[in-house]
Amino acid sequence: MRAMRILTPALVATLAIFYVASAEIPRSGPHSELRLGTQSPVAADDVFWSVQTSGLDTNLRGVSAAYLGNAIAGQPGDVFGVRSIVIWVCGSNGVILVSYDLGKTWERRHVRGGDSLDFRSIVAFDGKTARVMSSGEGEKSRIYETKDGGETWKLEFTGEQPAFFLDALVCGAECYALSDPVDGKFVILATHHYKDWKELPSDGMPAALPGEGAFAASGTSLALGADGAIYFGTGGAAAARVFHSTNSGKTWTVTNVPMAVGNASSGIFSLALVGNAGVIAVGGDYKDPTLPFRVAAYSLDHGKTWQLAAQQPGGYRSAVASLYGSALAVGSNGEDISDDLGAHWKHIGALDLNAAFVLDIHNAWAVGAKGTIARLINHKEYSIQNSVAQEGSARESEHWRP
Repeated sequence: MRAMRILTPALVATLAIFYVASAEIPRSGPHSELRLGTQSPVAADDVFWSVQTSGLDTNLRGVSAAYLGNAIAGQPGDVFGVRSIVIWVCGSNGVILVSYDLGKTWERRHVRGGDSLDFRSIVAFDGKTARVMSSGEGEKSRIYETKDGGETWKLEFTGEQPAFFLDALVCGAECYALSDPVDGKFVILATHHYKDWKELPSDGMPAALPGEGAFAASGTSLALGADGAIYFGTGGAAAARVFHSTNSGKTWTVTNVPMAVGNASSGIFSLALVGNAGVIAVGGDYKDPTLPFRVAAYSLDHGKTWQLAAQQPGGYRSAVASLYGSALAVGSNGEDISDDLGAHWKHIGALDLNAAFVLDIHNAWAVGAKGTIARLINHKEYSIQNSVAQEGSARESEHWRP
């Protein structure tokens, strides 16, 4: 399970060819600036990708974005459009990048002593504050925080036991992180008032199956809902399962999900919450990424019961994100979108991507192999008008500190 999480999944021949400028990230200092031209949009219909960077010496795994400042009251049209945005991304070889101009230019940030770390999750709070998580056995699993835009990073947590392996980091009213099983049970870390990472008591955590673990491919196997709800997905065992807590991790229930299982490389890789009670799981087998079978399932009752998607994505998918009445899934051989809470998926691109983050209806990014950063160009017309305001309000409360 360990080697599987550190090795990059085998690359797949893409279905389309993109003209992409190549460059190396300067390593001379924390504010080295990367300038790469935005590329022509690729894919089809009213949702497609614009590649902003590629050809970099890193496999990007985490992406997050946040607003700078407050919305301007009384502005006509979409208030999201009158706010500045910061984007943070992270990946292998200790790479952390930040952009303040919607991805036109990127600046490199350095964690002291962290150039060999494999960063899998990043959470943006604003232009100055972010948390980043690295994956690896024992002490290679770490959580850092910056409060000065990445000039300096404080080490907040380091794994001590060899079996400890961080898979995901997410922040809401508090921050939570997920580790593979230690002494037969998954480990949930949590902050208290955004400080002092502690392991939650394991009494209410069901035992892990033999070989069971979570996947760190996109750092999104852990998801937060409202009123203390926490979900995480697993694989690598005889069953793919979703663990669900309704009380901030004090007690848990666990449910089997009918997705690809049977070996260490298959299972649930990512979860997203959609609508009032929907949960979408994506994954598959990363060693056989073109197989379009049992890679997506959905629940309409908070994860109590699950169904396979009637129309599956085009292969293994490492991440899924809610997209205002729709859902976006990305993977090593392409991207798909669902407009019906995960029941049917439509192919929208053929980039090699690992993770995605949706900030609002107009602003979403995904990252992947060879330093690829792509912006989602979204011209869809959404029938659920209230979803924009509702989901935007939820993001405010989830990603900004009290």
